[in-house]
This record gives sequence, C-alpha cells and structure tokens, in this order.
Amino acid sequence: MTNVLSQALDRLHVTRRAGLSALFAATAAVLLSSAMPGPASAEDKTTVKVGIMSGEDEDIWRVVAAEAEKQGLTVEVVTFNDYTQPNEALERGEIDANAFQHGPYLENQIQAHGYKIVVAGYTAVWPIGVYSKKLASVADIGEGAVIGVPNDPSNEGRALLVLQDQGVIKLREGASILATIADIAENPKKVEIKELDAGIVGRSVDDLDAAVVNTDWALKSGLTVENRIAQEKIADNPYRNFIAVREADQSAPWVKMLVSSYQNDTVKAEFDRVYKGTGTAAY
Repeated sequence: MTNVLSQALDRLHVTRRAGLSALFAATAAVLLSSAMPGPASAEDKTTVKVGIMSGEDEDIWRVVAAEAEKQGLTVEVVTFNDYTQPNEALERGEIDANAFQHGPYLENQIQAHGYKIVVAGYTAVWPIGVYSKKLASVADIGEGAVIGVPNDPSNEGRALLVLQDQGVIKLREGASILATIADIAENPKKVEIKELDAGIVGRSVDDLDAAVVNTDWALKSGLTVENRIAQEKIADNPYRNFIAVREADQSAPWVKMLVSSYQNDTVKAEFDRVYKGTGTAAY
C-alpha cells in the first residue's frame, strides 16, 4: 500500500512539473512574439513598384527614384510596351502604382474592366499633334486625304477633336472626348480616317498624308517638331497624365512620398531635357 501511494505521488509531481514547464514555455513564446516587430502593413511600404511605358520616361523615373531614396522610399521601375498592361498589373497587385495615362483613358478602362484605380498626383501633359512628312500645314490637306488616328477609345476621340479644331471635320453635336468616326457629322474634304494602334500610327506617317500622334509615340517613331503641322490646345487640357494607385492605397504615406518625389524642380529639369519642350509639367 505504501509503495502504491508513493508511486501515485511521484506521478502527480511529474504531471505538475510538465504542466509548469508547458506554462513557462507558452508565456515565453508570447513575450517573445510581442517583442518582435510584425510584418510591415501595406501603408508602411519602403519599396514600391511603379509601372511606366518603356522609352524616354525611363530617364525621368531614374531621377524620381533618386529623389524618393532621399525620403527612404525605394522605387523599382517596371516597364511596359502596351498601354493595356499597366492598369491590369496594378489591379492584380503586381505593381503598386503606374504613371502613363490621362483621365479619359483611365475612365474608359474603369468602365470596361471595373478597376478600382484612382489618381494620386499629376505629372505632365503632352499635347497630341498632327504630323506629316508630305504637307506643310493643315490647310494643305486635300480632297480624299488619308489621315491616321489612334484606335483606342480615349485617344481616338482626342484626335478627332484636334481635327475638328483645325476645321478638317465636324463632329455631331454632343460628341464627347470618347468620340469615334461614327460621330463625324461633316467631312467637307471627304478625308479617309484610318484607325491604327497608337504605337503604329506614328510609324505609318510615310504611308499617310497626315496622322494624329501622341507625343511619346511621335518621339519613338522619329517624328520631330518640324513634322508637326498642328497640335491641341494646352490651356484647360483634360489629358494631363498622372501617377495612379489602387483605391485602397490612396491614403497610404508612401503614396504621398512617391508623388512628391516626382513633383519637384529636379525632376522637372530632367523632364525638360528629355522631352525638349514637347511636354510640360502638369502640377
């Protein structure tokens, strides 16, 4: 009987020691985890990926990245060659921001895809122009001339408005900045409007009488100011480009840092050097 009692007491002491050991281990784990920093939240980012179009803007964003580094923000630039890709990549979270588009283009993309993307800060505006290697002025556009325009919804409407301002065509009353060739109400010279991809229209100038080309694509296509026979107005221009972010991130501290890294005199000086007066700051 004594041996049985002794063994029972020994088992009780072992159980108590095991319980106390487990309790101490759990307490230590809690204290250790509370002392260690948790993962950074989306708002506390110190590295952001920004999508831009490849080309001249890469020079601008190298300076932006250097300015951001001064604020403790690392900017990784991701380049694209297709206008449809940067918003899709932003929506999917593959990048944190993009900087390549104007308001009408984003509005069209939101309507088409339901993107939750908003403007974070404006960058620059590049007035779209009418270019030709055959004509000296818009007045020289003759009967049946073939004129190329970008075929994406926002830029096509923009191109048609320029042609209307220049007296080449007249759009129906109420036609918006998303006008298409179906909205042409008057075409006195019976010009043929040829819809082409924005990246191709500038390279097709040799085969056209004239073309309405976005400035960035004009530069990529080797077109110069001497080839530009008209351009849209700069005053009250609705086509200002901007840095865009996901709606959920718009109040994050890194967004303000990114915008200020672009909107400064150092970046403006590089912008003026690269674009040689074909674009202007829009902030």
